This record gives sequence, C-alpha cells and structure tokens, in this order.
Amino acid sequence: MKIAGGMQEDGVVVGNAYDKYGSKNPVVRWLMNGFADALSGLVAKAAPRTIHEIGCGEGYWVFDWNKQGIEARGSDFSEKVIELARENAKDRGLSPDIFTPRSIYDIEQRRDTADLIVCCEVLEHLEDPKAGLAALQRVASDYAIVSVPREPIWCLLNMARGKYLGSMGNTPGHIQHWSAKGFVALVGQYFDVIEIRKPLPWTMLLCRVKR
Repeated sequence: MKIAGGMQEDGVVVGNAYDKYGSKNPVVRWLMNGFADALSGLVAKAAPRTIHEIGCGEGYWVFDWNKQGIEARGSDFSEKVIELARENAKDRGLSPDIFTPRSIYDIEQRRDTADLIVCCEVLEHLEDPKAGLAALQRVASDYAIVSVPREPIWCLLNMARGKYLGSMGNTPGHIQHWSAKGFVALVGQYFDVIEIRKPLPWTMLLCRVKR
C-alpha cells in the first residue's frame, strides 16, 4: 500500500510516516494489534451497513471494511493523501471515488452521513476540537467511534524511546492533549458514550447520537 511517508501539505505532515500496520518491529506490532482489536470490536458492536471514516489517510481501514462487505468510504483534509488513497483503491479494484478531499469542519449531513462515523487520531490535530465534534455529531446517523492519544502516557512513551525530548515527548502536530477521563467528558457533551476502550496508548470511544 502506498504510504505518505512524511509527506507535507501546507507545512503539515499528512498521512502515515511509515507503514505501521505492516511493521516488523515487535513493539509496534503489539501496539497496532491492540488498536486494531479495539477498533474492530467496537465496529462489530455498532454493526453498520455503511461507514464514513473522517481522516482516512491512505485508506487502510476503508479497504478492510469493504473487504468485510461493509460499504465504507473516507475523507481527509489532505488532497495529497487522498490521491494516495485513490491509487491504493485502484490497486484493489475499488472505485477511487470512495475517497474525497474534505476537512472535518466541512462535512455535511446530506452528503457525508453513514450508519457509523469513524474519526481516529484526528481531534488532537485540530485547533478547534469542539467544532470537529459538532461536525461529527451533525453527520452521524447512529454511532460514532473516536480515538485520541492518551496523555500523559503518549508523551512519556515517546520520551522513553528518545523521541521529541525538546518538546517533552509531544508528537509534532499534536496541539490538543487529553487524559482518558478528560476525553470522555468532552465527547459526552456531543454524544452518549457507550463503551470506553484503552488500547495502549490511546483512548477509544464508541458513541451514539443523543436522542
């Protein structure tokens, strides 16, 4: 699969720096397996017929869900990373039109709704995460799954491996930071939080539209 590999757009690193799901590093594999198991378990609980992933990157999960028989599509603010996702779709015999360049702030109910909205590893990059959550609330017809790095564990793990020491372990581009409790409280303003999972080092929530 084509990966952005540190590509930048308007000074912002987009997509994945490396193929983390295909990594042979045992620690990376263990962490990503935990993330994948948590996400797959929550998707199974939502049992959607359609999924829209906001912040889809190069399309890894959209392809996985389509392979399972779920009608999935994705959007991302980066036109460059959407070009990669479309190339990856063609390589898999899928229509490139399942990917659209669109900011989370610009999603609309009529065109972007789905049974399940997935937004993983996006909110920590936003200057206005409340506006991002309001946008997700606007397009979700039933369920949403959201995840963010769990702080301070995320930064501590970065420092333990000698990364980003000058910024106390903060990953470049992460401008929002939440503990699990703080993230649940924030998301609870927009959705009913149904289930909380904590695959190290993330907080992942299955939510439902408030009725």
